[in-house]
Amino acid sequence: MKLVTFVHGGSAARAGVLIDETIFDLSADGFGSTLEFLEAGNAAVAKAKARVEAGVGGIALSQVRLLSPIPRPPRVFGIGLNYAEHAAESQMKVQVVPTVFLKLSSTVVGPDVDVILPHNATQSDYEAELAIIIGTAGYRIAAADAEKHIFGYTICNDVSARDVQLATSQWTLGKSFPTFTPIGPAIVSKDEVGDPHELDISLTIDGETLQSSNTRLLIFRVPQLVEYISSITPLEVGDVISTGTPPGVGLGRTPQRWLKPNEEMVITIEKVGSLRNRTVAER
Repeated sequence: MKLVTFVHGGSAARAGVLIDETIFDLSADGFGSTLEFLEAGNAAVAKAKARVEAGVGGIALSQVRLLSPIPRPPRVFGIGLNYAEHAAESQMKVQVVPTVFLKLSSTVVGPDVDVILPHNATQSDYEAELAIIIGTAGYRIAAADAEKHIFGYTICNDVSARDVQLATSQWTLGKSFPTFTPIGPAIVSKDEVGDPHELDISLTIDGETLQSSNTRLLIFRVPQLVEYISSITPLEVGDVISTGTPPGVGLGRTPQRWLKPNEEMVITIEKVGSLRNRTVAER
């Protein structure tokens, strides 16, 4: 199942299920948003499958605009330095526990939305990441039980203003400029993704491949991340955990390579899809 948020014509944002090139509107089943859908659990999934099988409420994908699957997630947890080669290129030491920071939910945008490069930051960087979407809330979740709390996966571009991020030991503000968290285009249910640690992940800018890796190289894997974060704060339905970026970011290149206006970033993750955003200078 691919869960999306979309607008059609002048409508408000609605939840839908994407099948091939058709979106099935879930608002008629009482789900005003993807968060409401996730909160309803298995009952919502059953209703969605019935609607798809009946072929009721289908809208052509070409007629809608996709937003972030969860336009305002409760929290976005970022994971730093979770690929050994990325830690090395960043000249930072991998910690014995996951490096966790927050990105403000106000920064979240969807596919095909421009990423604004702020005038008061000169070192904006890209980061391709696989993101976990929490479907069932929980506190102190054991790693062995983590899968029960995951609805699915999506793509996150953890855009970062490195000069602001690294000016202090606290990373949140350097990663929280407006539009700095593109997410989407869909949440793909865990049954369709399978093992989240066997997925090719890449990022291109204007067709040039700058990141290319596989999630098997994650240092802290999905169950460990869910266990660690939930051992400190209860996870909520709709929380996003962005699992970290592989090597190839601008910070680690020689010479360093920062985002410039009018570039097209495309992140592709096997079985999850492609997330496309362009950059623009702040006016």
